[in-house]
Amino acid sequence: MLKYEMNVTLIYLDNPFWRIELARIPLFIGDISFNDKRITLEEFRSAKETGFLKDGTKLPFHQIPCLVVDGVPIAQTGAIARFCGKLSGLYPSEDSISCALIDQFIDFVTDLTNLVYIPSSSPLTEDEKIQHRRILAEGELKRKLDMLEDNISANQTWIVGKEMTIADIAIWRGIGWLASDLVAGIPQPYFVNYPKITKIFKNVDNHPKICEWVRKTYPSNYNRGYIE
Repeated sequence: MLKYEMNVTLIYLDNPFWRIELARIPLFIGDISFNDKRITLEEFRSAKETGFLKDGTKLPFHQIPCLVVDGVPIAQTGAIARFCGKLSGLYPSEDSISCALIDQFIDFVTDLTNLVYIPSSSPLTEDEKIQHRRILAEGELKRKLDMLEDNISANQTWIVGKEMTIADIAIWRGIGWLASDLVAGIPQPYFVNYPKITKIFKNVDNHPKICEWVRKTYPSNYNRGYIE
């Protein structure tokens, strides 16, 4: 595990979406001090146009999450996750194959998110969005989750290697998002036919440090999703 004396700030909205939890949780597990800066939706909308927060912080691609290390802003979920994972020991520093495997699962969760997420600017009505997701749930989403299930061995505790990595956290929060009521149109329970995905999910959900983080930071009424 790498240890540095540095000034670290994570910038995101005040919610536990997987893209930011992939950075917050590793820093928490690694006992690495960081400023968990949670901005309002209004400030984010303004920053999408200007590329800057109210305090002058630059968002490189007008996006969040954003990581700022000693004044240097860093964008993109994968880059931020790898940086925080290396600091905390949840991303290998030398095993290139394991690194690539972890990256593939993070990119996979990105694919799932892009498939299901419908921006607020979409012309679709709420009913049309629900119908669109119902079609996905029976088609392309199911096909992708079948692939994920096929790429996990029945005897695996963690998705890459013998210890929890940022890939497990990505799967845990990404699947939790799909299993919650935050994504209208995905029929629940949806994961009853995915025992290997369910096993990974539960292993992360029951991890002592994950439990501690959830108790500490998640609103009591937040539906983070759970699968049986």
